[in-house]
Amino acid sequence: MNIAIDGPAGAGKSTIAKLAAKELSFIYVDTGAMYRAIALFMLNNKVDVESDDALQAALNKIDIVIAHEDGAQQVYLNGENVSQTIRKEEVGNMASKVATKGPVREKLLDLQRGLAASHDVIMDGRDIGTNILPKAELKIYLTASSDVRAERRYKELAEKGETPDIAKIKEDIEARDYQDMHREIAPLKQAEDAVLIDSSYMTIDEVVEKIVGLAKSI
Repeated sequence: MNIAIDGPAGAGKSTIAKLAAKELSFIYVDTGAMYRAIALFMLNNKVDVESDDALQAALNKIDIVIAHEDGAQQVYLNGENVSQTIRKEEVGNMASKVATKGPVREKLLDLQRGLAASHDVIMDGRDIGTNILPKAELKIYLTASSDVRAERRYKELAEKGETPDIAKIKEDIEARDYQDMHREIAPLKQAEDAVLIDSSYMTIDEVVEKIVGLAKSI
């Protein structure tokens, strides 16, 4: 069984998908982590992602492996565990850029569909229900207002001892929303058969309970 969760950045997709996967004994596949791994390689190697030749040459040097160790997803980039490094803000911003590139999406499509074909999975991203897994048995479009998403991100960074600017965070979130929704290839949108969940005023547990309930009713 496949469950697709789509939605904008900061809506809580990863957190909720992980918890729902645990509850249902499914494998959680964080497609954003795959794009972030590619973005990390591009940043570390100062690749000009706007150059088709440079992009393709870089992609040919990238090997991504998704492993599940001790119940958690681990992301390996060319043999190195980058699960923590890819969570940096600049990597997320670059991931949004590389996700607009056809060759990047093609590289990851087989990996994503292969995981879904051989396991019960919950997969989250921007175009899972519309493009990656169009036949998923359950599709969720998870969203929240940009104010709420900025506040959540602000708290997350403040807890790490950083001194974030909430206005800048909101601006970045809205810029990423625009970029994700207006890209030419597989833009972010709600699939026609997806269940809309607005998590603005819901707790994490309430959202997880809703998704698990929907899955069990199929």
